[in-house]
Amino acid sequence: MDNIDKGNRLHEECFSYRVSKDNKVFIYWSDKQVMILKGKESEKFLSKIESADTLESQLIMAKVTGNFKRGNEKMNKRR
Repeated sequence: MDNIDKGNRLHEECFSYRVSKDNKVFIYWSDKQVMILKGKESEKFLSKIESADTLESQLIMAKVTGNFKRGNEKMNKRR
């Protein structure tokens, strides 16, 4: 896991999710909704996250969103 999260961003627990009545999964990053999963995608996500610990669940949500794979995201990028 050390190789995956070199910046220790996943320890901050910035991802969260909520499941609706119709089994849609809403994924949030820093309290902002970034993705909605439904159908087979939501079922697959829920089965993975069910048995995951906190760090693993953060990694799962980061991978699902896709924009957090590169590792070059900056918190306060200034020009």
